[in-house]
This record gives sequence, C-alpha cells and structure tokens, in this order.
Amino acid sequence: MLEALIVSNVLLWLLVFGLLVTVLALARQVGVLHERVAPMGALMMDAGPAVGDSVPALALADLDGAPLRLGAGRPALLFFLSPECPVCKKLLPILRSLHDVERGAFDLVFASDGAEHDHRAFRAASGLGAFPYLLSTELGMAFRVSKLPYAVLVDAAGKVKAKGLVNSREQVESLFTAGELGVASIQDYLARAQAAAAASSGGAAPPAR
Repeated sequence: MLEALIVSNVLLWLLVFGLLVTVLALARQVGVLHERVAPMGALMMDAGPAVGDSVPALALADLDGAPLRLGAGRPALLFFLSPECPVCKKLLPILRSLHDVERGAFDLVFASDGAEHDHRAFRAASGLGAFPYLLSTELGMAFRVSKLPYAVLVDAAGKVKAKGLVNSREQVESLFTAGELGVASIQDYLARAQAAAAASSGGAAPPAR
C-alpha cells in the first residue's frame, strides 16, 4: 500500500513537471507569435520624396478649380486612389471617420489622374464633395506612386511625415503614429526597438524581415 502511494506521488510530480514544461514552451511560442504579428504599418516605398523632405512644389487645383498647396499651414493626408480600385473604395468611409474623429485637425485630400468626368461621377457617388479632389499626373509622378491605395502624411510646414501603401484602417492610422513618433514607418520603429533591445542585452539584432 505504501509503495503504491509513493509510486502515485512520483507519477503525480512527473505529470506536474511535464505540464510545467509544456506551459513554458507554449508561453515561448506565444511570444514568438506576438513578435511575428506585431502591428504592421503602411508599407514604405523607397521612391519619391523621403520622410523629412519638402513636398514637390506644384501648381495644383481641385476639380472645382480651387488652388491648393499641400502643407500650407495645416497638416494634410494625401490619399491616392482610383475609381477602379476596390481597396480604395473600402477605405473611403474609414478616412472620413478618421477625419471626423480628429475634428478636422488635418486636411483630407484625394488625388488621382485620368478622365475628369469619370472622377466627377466617382466623387459624387462616393460622397467626397466636401474634400479637395486633385487630378494631377505630375503629382503622382512626383511621389513615384506605382501602386494603390497610397497615402502621404504632410505636416503644416509642407514636409513629408510618413507615407506608404495602405490597405486597412490600421495601416492608415500607422502613418499618424509614425509621424508622432518621428520615425519613417512603424516597421522602422520596431526595427530600432529590436536593435536597442539586442544592444542592451549584448546580443545581435534579429535580421529584418
């Protein structure tokens, strides 16, 4: 009887130890997974004006003929879109919502190129009449926009604060976060944080993904 009790206690402790090892292994995997799914910001493109550069000096006018100068004393979010871009259409209510939440703290400016009558119809159908809507091939070329949707955050002094491809609300918001942090992008911030953590621990920084 005593031997059976001892054996059962040993087995119980082995089971507890095994569970502890399993929990630790799972905790490590959760940490790795959390690192892999870290907030993904707008995808930076190594083309066009860099973060910190002044926006191109172009003579711009919206569809109604009103002149517009980016960064003329107010921050602006410049959003490049196309009437044929489904992701662009998905982001329109998100952009308007962000603009409302910020109580107009920044100007929301839409930009594209192509046939004017198509864009007038698109603007009316999408309810964008309250916002400047630019048609300028030169503007897209100046920012080297090759894929859509693409957004550029410009500060009140007319300098690029953040930019990149955006496909979700989180990626649009990441532009404002990057601007507040004074970094080129969220990816850049995470890379710096990882490098600083590796330096403080005496290890090597993990390779950039």
